[in-house]
Parts: sequence; C-alpha cells; structure tokens
Amino acid sequence: MKKILGQVVSIEKKSIFSAEVTIDNGKILSIVKKEHDHKNYILPGFIDAHIHIESSMLVPSEFARLAVCHGTVATVSDPHEIANVLGVEGVQFMITNGKKSPLKFHFGAPSCVPATSFETAGAIIDSEGIKELLASPDIYYLAEMMNYPGVLYNDPEVYKKIAWAKHYNKPVDGHAPGLRGEEAKKYCAAGITTDHECFTKEEAQEKLELGMKVIIREGSAAKNFEALIPLLPEHFEKMMFCSDDKHPDDLILGHINELCARAVAKGIDFFKVLKVACINPAKHYNMNVGLLKEGDAADFIVVDDLKDFNVVQTYIDGELVAENGRSKIAAIPFETPNNFKVEPKTAKDFFLQPSGGHIRVIEALDGELITKEIKAESLVQNGNLVSNTSADILKMAVVNRYSNNPPAIGFIKNFGLKKGAIASSVAHDSHNIIVVGTTDEEMCKAVNLIIKNRGGICAIGPDDKKSLALPVAGIMSDKDGWETGRLYQEIDGMSKILGCTLKAPFMTLSFMALLVIPDLKLSDKGLFSGSTFEFVDLQIG
Repeated sequence: MKKILGQVVSIEKKSIFSAEVTIDNGKILSIVKKEHDHKNYILPGFIDAHIHIESSMLVPSEFARLAVCHGTVATVSDPHEIANVLGVEGVQFMITNGKKSPLKFHFGAPSCVPATSFETAGAIIDSEGIKELLASPDIYYLAEMMNYPGVLYNDPEVYKKIAWAKHYNKPVDGHAPGLRGEEAKKYCAAGITTDHECFTKEEAQEKLELGMKVIIREGSAAKNFEALIPLLPEHFEKMMFCSDDKHPDDLILGHINELCARAVAKGIDFFKVLKVACINPAKHYNMNVGLLKEGDAADFIVVDDLKDFNVVQTYIDGELVAENGRSKIAAIPFETPNNFKVEPKTAKDFFLQPSGGHIRVIEALDGELITKEIKAESLVQNGNLVSNTSADILKMAVVNRYSNNPPAIGFIKNFGLKKGAIASSVAHDSHNIIVVGTTDEEMCKAVNLIIKNRGGICAIGPDDKKSLALPVAGIMSDKDGWETGRLYQEIDGMSKILGCTLKAPFMTLSFMALLVIPDLKLSDKGLFSGSTFEFVDLQIG
C-alpha cells in the first residue's frame, strides 16, 4: 500500500484540494482530503490520442521508456506503418512488445493496408483481416480511414471495414485533410468519429459542427497546434491532443506535456486543457486508463505546477515508472522481424532521359504534410535529367524495397542540399526507400547503405557518411531510445551541413511518398497527384 500527498486536480469537477491518495494492488483505494505542506499537483496522466509508434523509430517498449518521463501513461496507437510492411504479423509484434511495458498502448486495426493501389506495400489486410483484428480485445478502434475517396464513392471493401467496427462497437478514426462541404458531411455520416488532419481553423470548425472530434496534432513534421488551438476554449469537450509522428530526438525533449504548457501560456483555462489531454481520449476510445478516481487504475502523474507541467513522477498501475526526468522502466530484448528483398542499385538506375523542356516538381512545405505542384525548367547533363542545386530543385527517387524494380524518379524543391544525399526506408505509407540528392552517384550510395542495413536513415557527403540502422521491419531501431535519439541527431545535423534547410528533413522526407495527402507525391510506381488521385507525367511541355 502506498500513500501519495499532493494537491489533487479534479478535472471534471474543476476543483483542486489538498489530499492523500492511497494505492493498493495497482488501484486507487481512496482519495481523502487532508491538509499537508506538499505543493505538487496530482492529476491523471497524459494520453497521446493518435500516434504511429513506429515513427519514433522505436519499438513500443523503448518508446515507453522515454514517454513516461513526460507524464504520458497511455497512447492511441495506429500500427499502420508496420502493418504495411508485415501485415497482421506486424500488428501482433507491436501488441506483444507493448504488453511487456507498463505504458498502456491501445492499438487500432489499420484500415488501409496497402494505403492505396498506387504503391507497392509488403502486405494486405482486407475486410476479413480487419474483422479478425477488431474481434480481439487488444484492438480498440478502426484506425484512420485515409481512403476517403473510398468512403465518398461507396467502395464496398471500405464500408465492410467500417461495418465491422460498428459491429464490435469500436470507434472509427478519420483522415481527410482539406475535406469540406458535402464531401465532409458524407465522410462523417459514414461513421467516422475523429480527424487529426485538419490544417485550418475553418476546416476543423466545420468538422466539429458535423459531430466529429478534432485532434490537435503537433508532431516532428506536421504542426497544426497554432492553427487549431483557438478552437479549444469553446470546443474542449470534443478535442484531443496528439503527436501523430514523433522522432526520437523530439521525444527525448517532451510529449503531450509540451502542448499543455503551450495552451496554458495562451491564457486557456488549464481545466479545459487537461480535459483535452487526459480525459477525452480515455472516454472516446474506452481506454483501460485510470482517471484519478477511487477504484480506478492508479495511472496518474505528479507535476510541480499547472503552467509548465514539469513532471516530477509518473505512476502506472500504482508503480512509479519515472521520476524527475529519469525512466524507471528497464529495457527488454525484442525480435527484429524484417521484409527487405531488394538488391543493391547502380548509379545508372537513377539516370533519366529528357523528353520535354519542363518538369513537374514537388514543393515540400516545412512543418506540413501537404505539398504543392510547381513547374520548372529541366536541367540536362550528358543526356540525363539532373539536380539543379542553384534553383534548389533536387532529384529524388523511390526504390521498391520488396522486389527488384527500377526506381521511380521525381524532383523536389525546398530541401536545400548543396552536396550529397539523404535517404530513408521510413517512407509513409509503404516504407519503400526514398532518397533526395545532388548527384545520381550519391543517391545510389545512400540507397545502397539503406539496403545493406536492411532499413534505416542515412546522410552521404563527399567525404563522410552517417547512418542509423532500423532492422525492425526496416522502420525501427534495435537500440535504446536515447542512443537512437543521439544517432538521429547526428544524421540530422549532417544533413544540415550538406545544406538542408528544413527543420526536420527526415520526417519531411518520409511524407513525400504519402499519396493520400495532397498534392504532388512520388511512389515507387511514379509521380502521383493526391488531388486527382491519379498518376501524372513528370516531364511536360
């Protein structure tokens, strides 16, 4: 039996009182008002309402060791990334590994595997597979329905997946960036309950009015907090916080606690902020997380104030799992399932003969998943379309990791590289190899280093190279979280020495193959318009 003294924050009653919290057998036995001198605050733990654990480049058990330091006690986790590599086997790996950690992972059934038919993935999960997953008590919801055209145009397979979620009384997550008007109405009416992809206040307002819950996202690449936070004071009952994708170096620094601090700094009532961060996800997804009530699981945190939310202690099921920024969760051994079947490439594989005077170029936007399409003059050398570093228009490629096919070639603006290349096998959603570089030779070296490591990220310069191997499905590290974060920072730093101007180059790079986010993207099959949902020609005019 444990007794914790502090100022208890009752979020739903909007009250704070001096009390003694008694824990017995992992549960809160009692919360009794009691005068004492302890000034710290006790409140429910933070919940990330939508995250792909894989994007931290850590397996769940390692993610947990970092996240609990920031007061995170639970996540709503979409194993979409590993599912696109390994299918149901990948989902089961995440569940099994997550259960070895005290942090409470609540996994969903990935609704879009593959995400589209316009790319090569490593697996397929059809409606029968979704049925089997949703029948499991380890699966809490149908994960983001990013195939919104399938919803709008009545795709039978899409509606079967949604029907199984309704059958098992589990919520359906949405993913429909920019969807408005009648299309948004139909999407919502199909049974979609949330969206974390709103990137304007007006879009989020409309979806809230349709009855959807809006999740404010602030990840390593996609950052919508500033655009959406003005809605929280009025709509706090129907909003949540998430990171979606969080790289390991960012996770070392903070998590949902940072969003709470930023919201309070804007003058928003902290009770409303904590309702969004701690209560709403637990209720929406029917999570097995305690909410600081008698009889609940003893999942709570101790913070030193209600402004900066500096986490002093984190408890899960009554056990102290982090204290003063140090994790008390031990590392565990884990498997390294993989699905890399591609042979090394040659520089000639990246050669592209010109057929027109202009090219379509992907314009990457720092901090956004959406891109723009622009037109640029072709630069040709020795009969080969090449990077134009003076105009910051760089050659890129996506290499199929599941079989030996020629790379798909495109061009991209705003990466800023002046020399070298960067590459990654973390490339949403199918996790083929994606590379951007200044020469074909350096692009080829980067791709081959990823192949040698059976997954990873790397930066290649004229005289140096740095890499982080990701042998777990080609998207997660086999190292601990702090070591992974350190190596990631080194590679990120090298990419900027090579000239990259993006804040999070590898996170941004990982989304340049994400076809379901408009506008122009590149899959292993070619250049693709997310607006018209069809392939387009690279060379024009």
